[in-house]
Amino acid sequence: MKSKDALQKLLPSFEKYYDVKTEGALSPFVAEAEFHTHEEQYVLVRSAKISESESNEYIFFAAEEHLSCPMLAELENLAWQTGLSRVHPHYGHRNSDVTLVLLADSVDEEAFLAIKRIHRTKSYMFTFKGWSNFKVICMELNTFKLAYNRLGGDLKKVLKQIPQLQENAAAESD
Repeated sequence: MKSKDALQKLLPSFEKYYDVKTEGALSPFVAEAEFHTHEEQYVLVRSAKISESESNEYIFFAAEEHLSCPMLAELENLAWQTGLSRVHPHYGHRNSDVTLVLLADSVDEEAFLAIKRIHRTKSYMFTFKGWSNFKVICMELNTFKLAYNRLGGDLKKVLKQIPQLQENAAAESD
């Protein structure tokens, strides 16, 4: 299964909760997804607010034939900077996370090791106006091997669907 085919099979699982766009995605990303939530707590009337909380998530999808360390560094920096440019911290802002999902036909072993060491976080006004974390997960489609940073591990379950999707597609074509 090629990376772009795998991505097309993976995106519907994100469309349930995220606003996914494939047209007009920032190059070299093939798709982007956004999730926004806003909560308020108030007493009796809305004008008597106790608290408010806003969370956002920006996901960038990349499909590569071969992922090397320089390509990883380029995609990592572009996703992080683009995600941070969309953050508007204020007192009701809780967090805005940036996620990079990489699907590659083959991945250098050095790139797998580098993914595990990626750690980026940013606080806004000592977290009074929230924070941003960076999640990265990568799947090598030839072996279905996963690599992720500490925060990206929660996406394992979603990416582990890809081998099952490939088996279902092969069964349908027979």
